[in-house]
Amino acid sequence: MKLNTSIRKKFRVRNKVKRVSSGNRLRLTISRSAKNISAQIIDDLKNFTLISASSVEKDIKKDPKINKTELSKLVAEKLAKKAGEKNISKIFFDRGGYKYHGRIKVFADTLRKNGMDF
Repeated sequence: MKLNTSIRKKFRVRNKVKRVSSGNRLRLTISRSAKNISAQIIDDLKNFTLISASSVEKDIKKDPKINKTELSKLVAEKLAKKAGEKNISKIFFDRGGYKYHGRIKVFADTLRKNGMDF
């Protein structure tokens, strides 16, 4: 079966992150669509999602006039707050085939400002 370019790019990034990880850090994976953004912190050793945050949650999606970059900031702040409650600070950032600019970069910068280390 032949895979298209976006799937190959996603596998390439994800496998590199998994190969480098030694088990002491968790993986933060991010996915975005035309309107929404979501992220999960995953423990690859147990194949278990520990924390997730999304822009479709009720407390984030209050204002319909908010732009997409501000929405990314809100989701990142919420994820960092949840991670702080579970004492998670060191992660690997899995951008999932997306370029590191725009909403993805804003998301990562907001996480760094809120105490996440990657």
